[in-house]
Amino acid sequence: MRILEPPHRTVTASASFSSLPLSPATLENLELMGYQSMTDIQARSLPLILQGRDLIAQAKTGSGKTAAFGLGVVNRLDPAKLQVQGLVICPTRELAEQVATELRKLARSLGNIKVLTLCGGTAARPQTESLRFGAHVVVGTPGRLLDHVNRGTLDLSEVRTLVLDEADRMLDMGFYEDVSRLVSACPGNRQTLLFSATYADDIRRASGPFLLDPEEVRTESLHAAGKISQVFYEIDAGRRMAAVAQLLEHYQPVSTLAFCNTKAACRELAEHLAARGFSALALHGDLEQREREDVLIQFANRSCSVLVATDVAARGLDIDGLDAVVNVELTPDPEVHVHRIGRSGRGDATGLALSLCAPEELHRARRIEDYQRQPLEWGSLKSLKASGNGRLRAPMVTLCIQGGKKDKLRPGDLLGALTKDAGMDGARIGKINILEFVSFVALERGIAREAYARLSAGSIKGRRFKMRFMGEV
Repeated sequence: MRILEPPHRTVTASASFSSLPLSPATLENLELMGYQSMTDIQARSLPLILQGRDLIAQAKTGSGKTAAFGLGVVNRLDPAKLQVQGLVICPTRELAEQVATELRKLARSLGNIKVLTLCGGTAARPQTESLRFGAHVVVGTPGRLLDHVNRGTLDLSEVRTLVLDEADRMLDMGFYEDVSRLVSACPGNRQTLLFSATYADDIRRASGPFLLDPEEVRTESLHAAGKISQVFYEIDAGRRMAAVAQLLEHYQPVSTLAFCNTKAACRELAEHLAARGFSALALHGDLEQREREDVLIQFANRSCSVLVATDVAARGLDIDGLDAVVNVELTPDPEVHVHRIGRSGRGDATGLALSLCAPEELHRARRIEDYQRQPLEWGSLKSLKASGNGRLRAPMVTLCIQGGKKDKLRPGDLLGALTKDAGMDGARIGKINILEFVSFVALERGIAREAYARLSAGSIKGRRFKMRFMGEV
């Protein structure tokens, strides 16, 4: 295995997609998608991927890795052959859906490419019906993919490209045996691409049998200087939850991701913040898929201001416009710390990372300092003052409507019912999510009750649906 170490600097904007052996139609599609130049991980991995090499790539969330392996999958497809030629295995349904959406966009230049998502938490029968008509690419979670393989409804014998996305997280979640069986169901002459935010020795050993003479690519995990403003605060261990509230009341971020090291700490902090008037929810491994979806939708549409999560639960989330990250407890792994704070300051935005450190965690702070190769900035909680009303209520409220795709509802139907029929201002209506059986609409808090009353008195596409608010209005 040849390891390609990261350069001292990231690849510059001169790394153009046109330098790759891609078709003119694919290059034109990339330009339409707004892809101006390659990110570091794309520039370092795509030449190897397009050569057909097996690859182990380490890259942080938001680095452009999906487009990197996605172009590899798309490049090897035969559009005339309606068989599963690409398989992408993801640890969660949310990540699988994000990947599938990106693949559909990347494959537009090839014509009618069918990308199918197979995940748990939804009915298997509609998936089986879709598989009968064939698919070029399948993206899914290990358990549901293996279920279809065992039932004989998913044939992987023609897979040309296999992708293991967030491989470290799949190992953390106990999916190794399922993944191993899925790999065995694929042909031996396939190309295998393994992407991971971290790459510890145990993952290297576990994934060894899946790859053939792989190249290994590592990109710089540190963030650009000045991109993320970091401040550490020394605290007494017993004052940890109160300190989180103090930080939020001072900085007043609209959208915050707070990291705890355990599920119990997540639940406890979310309850503490909610009792103090914050719009806070917990995300951890004990939640059912449906509960997890409810939490993520509220956070994404700004109906929840503080999402308290463990590292495993938060991995793979695609979160836009995150104002701040709070490290409620320091992680023992400095690389994980870097991935945590990288949730803020995505794209061209600057980020804010606030970290609490009890006396027994000072050795962890020193390790982070050594890893980042720059001194930590320390602040004093005593210097912080609450601004505004001292609360952090989310600007939006989510209305849950008991009707979805199965009822032929579309976002335009709900927007029309609220604006044209109910007379609400469209500028005060946020994200609309349509799932199989339910829909979610984000409404500005000031119009939520009135919108509910008008919508309840009217109809949507000539029908009346039950509806309820999620959380406090």
